[in-house]
Amino acid sequence: MTASPGIRGVDAAWTQHGKVRAREAGGVLEVEVDGLTTQAKYYKPLIYEFFRKVWRGSRPSWGEFSVEIRMDYVGDPPWLDLDNLAKAILDAIKGYAFHDDAQVARLLVERAPGDRERICVTVRRLEGEGRVAPGFRASEVRS
Repeated sequence: MTASPGIRGVDAAWTQHGKVRAREAGGVLEVEVDGLTTQAKYYKPLIYEFFRKVWRGSRPSWGEFSVEIRMDYVGDPPWLDLDNLAKAILDAIKGYAFHDDAQVARLLVERAPGDRERICVTVRRLEGEGRVAPGFRASEVRS
């Protein structure tokens, strides 16, 4: 585990096991998976096993959450349905970030060119009646 510039300026240590690593700070959970495959079903057991065997962070809570999933790729984008990727990842983190994926009130899934191939997941708890978590601008939250 190494400390690195963390979430919203807070130093947070990464917990790593194989291709998966995660960190948590300020109520935000980040998960990264190195490498890409065109099979979305590959990610569910990989991430689930990381949380089951290694993760010692916070326990799931109730309320609404925002989840951002970004696929970074090098070269041509992989032929992968983003909706299948989202479903696999939400299923994998269910029970660790939140109790049920029905608690996800905001979901952003995108692919973008990057410096290396990976999947990045950011989970934030939405707060208050306006459902705007710290770090979000009201213009970013759509109903």
